[in-house]
Amino acid sequence: MSTMEYERTLYPEIEPYESGMLDVGGVHSLYWERCGTPGAKPAVFLHGGPGGGMSPDHRRQWDPDLYDVLLFDQRGCGKSRPFAEIEHNDTRRIVEDVERLRVMCGHEKWQVFGGSWGATLALAYAQAYPDRTSELVLRGVFLARAKEKAWLYRYGASEIMAEQWDSFSGHIPEAERGDLVEAYYARLTSEDEATRLAAAREWSLWEGSVATLLPNEELLDQFADPSKAVPFARICARFFRDDFYLEEGQLLRDVGRIRNIPGIIVQGRHDICTPPTSAWELKKAWPEAELWIVHDAGHSSGEPGIIDGLVRATDKLAGKSA
Repeated sequence: MSTMEYERTLYPEIEPYESGMLDVGGVHSLYWERCGTPGAKPAVFLHGGPGGGMSPDHRRQWDPDLYDVLLFDQRGCGKSRPFAEIEHNDTRRIVEDVERLRVMCGHEKWQVFGGSWGATLALAYAQAYPDRTSELVLRGVFLARAKEKAWLYRYGASEIMAEQWDSFSGHIPEAERGDLVEAYYARLTSEDEATRLAAAREWSLWEGSVATLLPNEELLDQFADPSKAVPFARICARFFRDDFYLEEGQLLRDVGRIRNIPGIIVQGRHDICTPPTSAWELKKAWPEAELWIVHDAGHSSGEPGIIDGLVRATDKLAGKSA
């Protein structure tokens, strides 16, 4: 794909036709909403993070005449409650939340769409419930392996975003920099609010800085907002610290469970957050899937080439002509 070919943009702004809260047991209650046409092709959106929450633009990646889309804020973020809660918040529980939402909607199966951590979660859900997954649309593949975690928080992205890395790592005393995730987690769970807020801001700004091919000040301002930074940083650090509650290599190991599910992977060539090697390894393990490399894009779902790819993917899977 080249920039001259980017014809697809997000569909027009749309409001939910239904929304509510779902009690998923324990202390957690999830905010959900449905957009599009009731009874049309079912889809579910899995946002990134962990802890990122959803936004109104996320509703616009599907043709509303052809799809019935459920979006929700995962445990602890967005409008879900309790705010920034990290207890009883793990991959297995969120996979089960997705399945509860499918049952609530009454769908036999649905398209599962996720980017970054959402792609991780989409693969985990599809491997747990292959008979309930009609297709997969993935962006910025993150397989939650040790090398991917090390790339982002030890060595890798730090060599490209050098000045941003200095700000991120410099927030932690040198003696603790051997394990930045652990050091940040200690501060993000501190009893002192100022300590928590400062750590959340730095963690979130680091993630925001590796998200786009070109600097995006508006995006960075959003990442610095405490309402986003606090749940994002706390939940994200907890998941990184606990290896995303997955076995090493689990998502590649179990790819055989989804071999018969149609899939489209949209991957930015210059993705600093989740480098293309993971998408390529997934494609090799799952040759039936289509891998669309966007050569002038990074990680963010808001970049023109990524938008074009994702909308093309949902259009194609709904039978809409190119």
